[in-house]
Amino acid sequence: MTSRTADRVFAAGVTALACAVPVTLAGIALLITFDALPSIRAFGPAFLTGTRWDPVHEIFGAGPYLFGTLVTTALAVLLAAPVAVGAALYLTEYAPRAIRSPLAFTIELLAYIPSIVYGLWALFVLVPLFRDEIDPALQRTVGAVPVVGALFGGPIVGTDLFMGGLVLAVMILPILLAVSREVLLAVPPSQREAMLGLGATRWEATSRAVLPYARPGIIGAAVLGVARAFGETMAVTLVVGNSSTQISPSLFTPGYTMASAIANQFTEASGDLYFSALVEIALVLLLVAIVVNALARLLIHSVAGGPQGLAL
Repeated sequence: MTSRTADRVFAAGVTALACAVPVTLAGIALLITFDALPSIRAFGPAFLTGTRWDPVHEIFGAGPYLFGTLVTTALAVLLAAPVAVGAALYLTEYAPRAIRSPLAFTIELLAYIPSIVYGLWALFVLVPLFRDEIDPALQRTVGAVPVVGALFGGPIVGTDLFMGGLVLAVMILPILLAVSREVLLAVPPSQREAMLGLGATRWEATSRAVLPYARPGIIGAAVLGVARAFGETMAVTLVVGNSSTQISPSLFTPGYTMASAIANQFTEASGDLYFSALVEIALVLLLVAIVVNALARLLIHSVAGGPQGLAL
C-alpha cells in the first residue's frame, strides 16, 4: 500500500468516525420521537402545561415535573455561578502561581465524582443539617419578608426542591469554574496591562477590562451549567422528595424533576400511553440539552471574536 493510499484510507476512517457521532444522535432522537408519538398525538402542547398525572385514567400532564426542573436548575445556577466566577477570578488574577494549577485541579476533581455519591452525601449530611438548623432559620428570618418569604413557607421536610437545587449547585460548580477560568485565561494580557498602565488598581483592571471581555464566555459557562443541571437524575432523585405534583412557590415543597420522574416511574409504566408519556419527557430533555449546549458554544466562541470594550 502506497503512502498516498494509506492517507486516503486513514482520512476515510476518521471521517466515518466523525460522522458516526451526529448519526448516533439523530438515531437516538428518532427512536425517542417514535416512542413518544402516542403521547404527542394524545395530549399535544397541553402535555407540558397540564398538572394532572394520572396513570390509572391515562391522563398525563408534565407541568409539575417541568416546574420542578426549572426551579432546581435556576436555583443551582444562582448559587453556583457567583462562587465559580469568584473562584475563577482568584485563580487567574490573584492566586500565587505555585498554587493555581493544584487548586484548580482539586476543584475540577469534583466533576468526576459519581452523581450517586453526591446524592448519598446530601441525603445523610445535608438533609438533616438543613431540616433541623438552616431551613428553620431561613423560615424565621427571610420567611417574614413580604413576597420573598413565600419561597420559604410551608412545612419543612428536608427533601425538597431547595435541597435538589443545592445539590445541583455543587455538581455544576466544577464545569462553571473550569470554563470561566479558561475564558479568563483567554483574555489578552494587553487588556490588563493597558488599564494598569493608566494607573488603575488590580480590581479596576479586572472589573473594567477583563470581565467585560470575558462576559460572553462566562454567560456561556452558565448556560452549560444549566444544561448539566437540567438532566441530572440520581442525585436529585434522592433528595428532591418525589412525593408531590403540587406547584407551589415554596422551595420547601417536595417535588419532581423531569429526570427524577422518569427514573422513579419507568419500571411502573405498564400501559403503552404511560410509557409514551415518560418517553416524551425524555424527548423534551434531549431537545433542551441540544439547544442549550449549542447556545453555550456560540457564546463561548464569541470570546475569540475580539475585544468587547472597556466598562467605563
